[in-house]
Amino acid sequence: MDAQAVSSPWEGLRVCVAGLGVSGRAAARVLAGRGARVTAVEGRDDEALRGHAAELAGHGVTVRLGDGDTLPGDLDLVVTSPGWRPDVPLLTAAARAGIEVIGEVELAWRLAGAAPWLALTGTNGKTTAVRMLACMLEAAGHRTLAVGNVGTPIVEAVLDKHDVLAVELSSYQLHWSSTVAPFAAAVLNVAPDHLDWHGSLEAYAADKGKIYAPGTIAVVNSDDPTSVRLGGAGAIGFTLGTPRPGQLGVVEDLLVDRALVPDPANEAAELAALSDVRPFAPHNVANALAAAALARAFGVPAEAVREGLRAFVPDPHRIAHVATVEGVDYVDDSKATNPHAAASSLAACRSAVWIAGGLLKGADVDELVRSCAGRLRGVVLLGADRGQIAASLARHAPQVPVVDVPDTDTGAMDRVVSEAAALAQPGDTVLLAPAGASFDMFASYGARGDAFAAAVRALAERR
Repeated sequence: MDAQAVSSPWEGLRVCVAGLGVSGRAAARVLAGRGARVTAVEGRDDEALRGHAAELAGHGVTVRLGDGDTLPGDLDLVVTSPGWRPDVPLLTAAARAGIEVIGEVELAWRLAGAAPWLALTGTNGKTTAVRMLACMLEAAGHRTLAVGNVGTPIVEAVLDKHDVLAVELSSYQLHWSSTVAPFAAAVLNVAPDHLDWHGSLEAYAADKGKIYAPGTIAVVNSDDPTSVRLGGAGAIGFTLGTPRPGQLGVVEDLLVDRALVPDPANEAAELAALSDVRPFAPHNVANALAAAALARAFGVPAEAVREGLRAFVPDPHRIAHVATVEGVDYVDDSKATNPHAAASSLAACRSAVWIAGGLLKGADVDELVRSCAGRLRGVVLLGADRGQIAASLARHAPQVPVVDVPDTDTGAMDRVVSEAAALAQPGDTVLLAPAGASFDMFASYGARGDAFAAAVRALAERR
């Protein structure tokens, strides 16, 4: 749909869009198309950004590069990119001036048409679960799209015609939201992450909990106390155990629903088999159950849940088997960028050589190391915060051999994989589940995973 074809109260509104990432550029284009007077600001200035600025200028957007701190004149509204911290000068200046600050997700909600949102958040599993959900909705015949933190800006998606949107929301996006009210919503799990941004676990959890608006059907992880607390009384639960009435769960090798059936006390609907969940791991089963709960709340039949799971294609770098070399499996879970995700990945291994390290973002790793110590054949550490993991291993797993790789050049992963191979025995898994972000050494977790896979393939050729 052409944004200019829609009449709206945005005509002439003076708006600053803070940040020229994907969502910021989308917000600027849509607002300009609605007749707003838009100024976009970005603290950086490089060739790529100048290209984006030229494209936005064609939409009537004024762009200011190299200064992300100063408010651009009189304003009615600031739309911030999700990564901008609340304490950056521009946003604090807006707050002092009484100018409302919202995010792209909140803007999308205010622009939204009739399509309801099925939304989910969580420390881990969001992208997998939202893509599973979209597949289930498609299998039921709905016109849908996976949007939000998954990559497609919601502010553009809401201008097209959909029956329902599958919406992934990060804690950053929720922080800058105030009136978003999904039809149904789930918090998959909550564990320490992004504490350097939110300031505390309590503040991080509170932002996650904003996904549950008045009137929203709440779906909670019954195995996660924080999710249960945030969802409140009367929520639909999902569990890796046998479900009680009001829950979805696992019975033998089946995913079953005892919540969204006519008689939950005496009836259960078979949704899928464990073998339909790919890649198979306990936390992925939880993702599938959460997606199924949201889909079922929207009226999706049981057979479409199974069809959706079978149609789902996992994204790269999520428990991806790279190769088996001399009886050792090499698995890329570079997306495990926090301790909670790494713990889930390690729990799927009987005996692992763990490759860990990166930027821990303020998270503590002691509980992770305690929980996985019995599964570790050895550990290879890399990245900026590897010393913190090494100290935790010394306290809680002193018997486990640890190799420290201080290299940061382009060949560092080759040495990491070679050291891991030297520690591994047939039947083991060499697992890249770093528990930290990648930006200290790599452009993204994807680049880190690609480097690991390339190093494994090189190893296989040598053996």
